[in-house]
Amino acid sequence: MSSEVESRADFSLIRYAQVWEDADILIEGLDIQPGDTCLSISSAGDNALAMLCRDPARVIALDLNPAQLACLALRVSAYRCLDHQSLLKLMGSRPSQRRRELYTKCRKSLTPEARQFWDAHLDQVDQGIGSAGKFERYFALFRQRILSLVHNRHRIDQLISGGDRAERERFYNETWDNWRWRAIFKIFFSRFVMGRMGRDPSFFQYVEGSVAEHILKHTRYALTELNPAENPYLQWILTGTHISALPMALRQENFDVIRDRIDKIEWHLLSVEDYLDKHQDQRIHRYNLSDIFEYMSEENYQHLLRRLIAASTPGSRLAYWNMLAPRRRPDSMADQLDALTELSERLYAQDKAFFYMAYVVEEVK
Repeated sequence: MSSEVESRADFSLIRYAQVWEDADILIEGLDIQPGDTCLSISSAGDNALAMLCRDPARVIALDLNPAQLACLALRVSAYRCLDHQSLLKLMGSRPSQRRRELYTKCRKSLTPEARQFWDAHLDQVDQGIGSAGKFERYFALFRQRILSLVHNRHRIDQLISGGDRAERERFYNETWDNWRWRAIFKIFFSRFVMGRMGRDPSFFQYVEGSVAEHILKHTRYALTELNPAENPYLQWILTGTHISALPMALRQENFDVIRDRIDKIEWHLLSVEDYLDKHQDQRIHRYNLSDIFEYMSEENYQHLLRRLIAASTPGSRLAYWNMLAPRRRPDSMADQLDALTELSERLYAQDKAFFYMAYVVEEVK
């Protein structure tokens, strides 16, 4: 059975050159144990790699888009062939004029498909592979053409410096949150603009409510309740690089751990549904499902939930995000799946990737 979104979206380009979902709350929610078999939506690969920090037996990364798997393949090669600082330079987290040279070091260990892809996109390597996606170009346009109409670099630096809770609240209310900020934000992050310039329009088919109003509300939370000095996602959006914070997979303390376990990750050009069809005897203990349920009807969501449960063991966990399409375990499946509501809400309150309406963790009975 193929995924519903497979017939509606274009999967010929890099949509996400980074994973815009907070790996810290993902890993805590999944509570991966040594020896677990994990299944992860690949996207650019950051969170699938972060799962290696908990020493699973396998991480199986899936994606419908070969360009996304090329992103993961290059990261895997970078962990094998580069040191930590060179990885950050290749990503674009640190400045460099030597990215093509770094790519050459990685190239020999790439899969043929990934080598062919990146050889044809060397201009994107030069810019840093973390900026190579459609979503990242959307943020770059916002940063370079829109945000500059509202706030100068000094104010952006002030915001990113953080400070205590009271300082962040005061700066947001008195300096940052002016009428230009609200007006431009609501246009640029509307369903229409984001669907055409950021995400695929088909990804909004099941979205309810105002996209911009939701994101503006949670942006305020990220700029005040959470500390911008500790938020790598916010820093990239505002500056195009990482200033004082890195996502989990890129942190120095995790580099050697991930490199030592890099052979435990594998990737396949398959939907979750097709993978389950091909491996019906396999049991999965932890699922990173990203926000794939956003792209399917309620009926198909429930059907896939049942298939995931059938492929699991008691205690297996599922983690996924809702942006604006509400998806949670239905009451009719309460005898099969526990909604870990308290854990989900506690972790959601810490979510540094602030686009989402909810973070959901559920456990198989």
